[in-house]
Amino acid sequence: MCCQYEPTCLWGSSLAVKKKKKAPARKWSGKVTRESNALDLRQGVFKQDDPKKIARSLKRSAEHSKRKKSGPYRSAMSMLTFYINRAGKDLPARRKRVLEKAKDELRILFDKD
Repeated sequence: MCCQYEPTCLWGSSLAVKKKKKAPARKWSGKVTRESNALDLRQGVFKQDDPKKIARSLKRSAEHSKRKKSGPYRSAMSMLTFYINRAGKDLPARRKRVLEKAKDELRILFDKD
């Protein structure tokens, strides 16, 4: 009799312990974008279609923020990169191109070429 009375038996016994379902993981990254302690972003800044507008908005937010821990350029670029990485594979190619162009525009605005 193979493990018939042991509750941890994995050999098909009807007394085997059932696996518990895990609670769905909560995503912290969305909260960072909404409630960032470094930048006060305008609503929908990353949804704009013009890379120059996105870059200008990020620059404005970074320059006016009193809570950032690093310089304005680094704060703005970090937030943009964070948003791109957070979207991951779900980000359509067209949106990703716009956001990548916004990175280039940020470099131009901050004279970081």
